[in-house]
This record gives sequence, structure tokens and C-alpha cells, in this order.
Amino acid sequence: MDAISPAIASNLLLPATKPLYDHSTTSSLSFSPVIHTLKSKTLSRTRVLTRASSEIKSKSSQIDFSDPDWKIKYEKDFETRFHLPHLTDVYADAVSYPSTFCLRMRTPVNEDFAEGYPSDEKWHGYINNNDRVLLKVIRYSSPTSAGAECIDPNCTWLEQWVHRAGPREKIYYKPENVKAAIVTCGGLCPGLNDVIRQIVITLEIYGVKNIVGIPFGYRGFGKELAEMPLSRKVVQNVHLSGGSLLGVSRGGPNVSEIVDSMEERGINMLFVLGGNGTHAGANAIHDECRKRQLKVAVVGVPKTIDNDILLMDKTFGFDTAVEEAQRAINSAYIEAHSAYRGIGIVKLMGRSSGFIAMQASLASGQIDVCLIPEVPFHLHGPHGVLRHLEYLLETKGSAVVCVAEGAGQNFLEKTNAKDASGNIVFGDIGVHIQQETKKFFKEIGNPADVKYIDPTYMIRACRANASDGILCTVLGQNAVHGAFAGYSGITVGICNTHYVYLPIPEVISYPKVLDPNSRMWHRCLTSTGQPDFI
Repeated sequence: MDAISPAIASNLLLPATKPLYDHSTTSSLSFSPVIHTLKSKTLSRTRVLTRASSEIKSKSSQIDFSDPDWKIKYEKDFETRFHLPHLTDVYADAVSYPSTFCLRMRTPVNEDFAEGYPSDEKWHGYINNNDRVLLKVIRYSSPTSAGAECIDPNCTWLEQWVHRAGPREKIYYKPENVKAAIVTCGGLCPGLNDVIRQIVITLEIYGVKNIVGIPFGYRGFGKELAEMPLSRKVVQNVHLSGGSLLGVSRGGPNVSEIVDSMEERGINMLFVLGGNGTHAGANAIHDECRKRQLKVAVVGVPKTIDNDILLMDKTFGFDTAVEEAQRAINSAYIEAHSAYRGIGIVKLMGRSSGFIAMQASLASGQIDVCLIPEVPFHLHGPHGVLRHLEYLLETKGSAVVCVAEGAGQNFLEKTNAKDASGNIVFGDIGVHIQQETKKFFKEIGNPADVKYIDPTYMIRACRANASDGILCTVLGQNAVHGAFAGYSGITVGICNTHYVYLPIPEVISYPKVLDPNSRMWHRCLTSTGQPDFI
């Protein structure tokens, strides 16, 4: 996950930071449940969930369940919050045009095409503005069900619908008048070039000729860096390599300066690729454009290797990260298995969420201990990780540990250091576990051969795999469709296998975290066979 630069943050009112709730807790009416707080490292998983249950009751108590219309009011509130900002909200008389995106048409788009179809037949490939996708698909019967997300004590079923993504029959920009810009912010992530490529290709299919890339994130809006002209010819093979064609960086000018630069350059479509912080910046740019009454579409594409964006099944780069992590895990396993009393330790990404560590552990089948930020643990003591490693060496001769970078930060000395995005600089939990493991086994007079692997930058820099390549392709296409449809201040994502548009504020309130009572975490525990380390 990235964070917004201090320069942008000074001009931005973000939603209040919330505890580590489940991803349905963004309601302005505070209707939804708390999953866990994890503030006490001595809590058992049972006690964590007991606390969660009490906080669920506390949140739910704000609803008057005796009101026979509470369910209707909740659904109306949800619909209001997930309304997509549109040009017509500011320009009531905004003119729409027949879409220039028509796949019956295979020849290059010309200027006349902007006014209508060259074909006599109407194409039936458009999305109706009233199409919706169901956000939640599991109907829980009890709050005690694994992974349950309930609003009231009876787990009443509430339908939560969000806007389906895709091309609309009417568009609000003439392609010949569009200058589109693409910017990639934060850190590297597999798939950035794939998204850039698809945005450019789709823009050209609509008929846009003026497409540019903003170099090195929001910094590129400064006067010292020149924009990069983009076309299908430029991006044709860019997806075959990792990194970002445009470069990435953290920080940059403030919101007002960015919008000033957009006005000077004539940019009226901006596609922003980044995580929570980058999206907060995109939303601030959208708000500033509305304040100035500029006809500008700002559309985000969620990019975080940690998979910690709210409401979405997954974000691009995640599948590739899990796949690439297998090499590191397999290497750690071979090192440990081949050594006398060998222990392999692998640190993977995941500042506030353990999705990569969990999924990589599940995929490999070689992990004995998986440690994530959401689940507290002890290293020492009769129920600690080190005692379990001793048991593993005695029973099977070797062990492999997978730890997320944000796990166990309570064991490390805290600093006030922050990176350019405002993220707190974490201590290296992987090195700490390595050192403590060596020390522990030396003290008990039975040393272990400990190997430590940190593949972080190798994973970030690789190209997207096939699964992420498809996801990036569809996200890039739908970002362009959303902009031409007149939406702004939105992001595109995948919910329950369907592609949707979501208002940015609803996905940036706080990072999505892993639920320790979810079935997927239970599956991981079943695979590793690890106990509670508390």
C-alpha cells in the first residue's frame, strides 16, 4: 500500500482513520461490524474474536432495529454513498454523444465518427447505466459463522449493489477534444505496463489522438519534467517487461499545483494508477477540478501488491506476487531440508495485511509457520514461535517460516522515520526472527542452521503473469470507458468476479485486512499445522 505525499495531504481532508474493520465498515451511519483490533499482543484468537463481537454490538447499537424501516434506510444510505460522481452533477446541461466505441467498426476512427456510427446496425455491446453488481454474495445465518459480516444480531440479508463497469452507449467527450494523461505513483508493481498499454489502446479505439504519460508519479506535474507522448506504437510491447514505462515516485506538488499544471497542459482525462494514498490524491484532484468547474474526468486504477484495497476481490500484481514468492519459499525449503537442523525464513510484502504471506503459504505447501500482521504472536515462551520451531526440528528435522513485513512490529524498536509517502518505516521483522532464532537455539545448546531470504524487490520488478495480465487489460479498458461515460472521482475494480466502478472515498478509508476468522486463514492454518503462538 502506498500513502499520499505530505504536500498533497496538506490540501486534503481524508476520511477519519478507522480501526482494522472488515471492508463493509465505510458507512457514514456506522452500521457495519468490526472484525478485530489486535491491540493486545497477548490476546488469544478466541479473545480477539470475542472483542470483535462486543464491538459489533456497539456499532450495531447505533441502529434503531425497532424501526420497521431500518433496513430500507440502510440500503438508501448505501446507495447514496456509492453514487458515482458524474459530469452532469456539475453541468446539468452537459451534452452527450453516441459512443465512438463500437467493435463492429474495425477501420481507424476518423473525425466524422465522433458524431455517430458508420454502421447501419446498432451494436449491442454496451452497459446500461442501471446495471448493478451485488457486492456481497454470502447470506450468513449467524454472526458466529466463519467470516460472518452481519449488520444486526439476526444477520438480516441486505442487498448492496454497485455500478457495473464497461462501455456506455452515450459518451460526454468528443475524442478529438480529449487530451488524456496517465500517471503511475507509489512503488513498483507487476502489471503497471499492462494497464498503461490497455488505456492507450482503448483511448485510440475511441478516437483519441492526444495521449501523454506523466513521468515519475505526481512529481511529473512539476515544470522540470516533460510529459511523454504515448501511442499504440509506443506501448505495443511494453507489457513484456516489468516496472513502469513512465517511472514511479512518492510525493510531489500539492493538489492546487497539480490542477494548475493540468489546466496549462489542457488535460481533461487523468488516469491514476496507485494504492490508497495515490487514490486519495486522485480524489483531491477530482474535488479541486469540480471546485474550479473544470470538465475533467479523474479515474483511478487500484495498484497495490499487498491486495489491501477495500471492497475488491483483488488488485493487480497480487497474483504475480504470490506466484513469484513460490521461488523464494521453495529455495528456503530446499536450504532447510538439505541442512542438518535447517530453518528457512522468508519475508514477504504486507505492511498492514497478510494476504500475500497467507496465499503464498497455501500455494507452496512447504510452510510450517505463517506470521501475519493481523494475528498477534509471541516469539519466546512455552507457546511461542521459537518453541514450536524446536518441536519441528525434533520431529521432522527442518522448518520453513513465512512472515509478512508488517507482522511482529511490537518486537522491534519504533522510530518516527517516514518515507516520502508518509508511511512509517518498519523495522525488519525477518532479520529479527533470524537473529532471535539463532540466539535461541545457541542458548539451549543445540544450534540450528538458519537461512533468511527477502525477495521483495525481485517480486515487485517482475512482469505480470497471465492472470494479472488479464486483470490489467480489463481494468485499463474499463477505466477509459468510465471516463468517456462522464464519471470522475471513481476507481475500477473487480467484485465477486465482475468489474465495477466505485467512488474513491469508499475504498480509501483504511487498508483492507485479513480476517483471522475467515475460512481462507483457517485453510492456511490447516495447511501449516501451526498452533496459536500466544
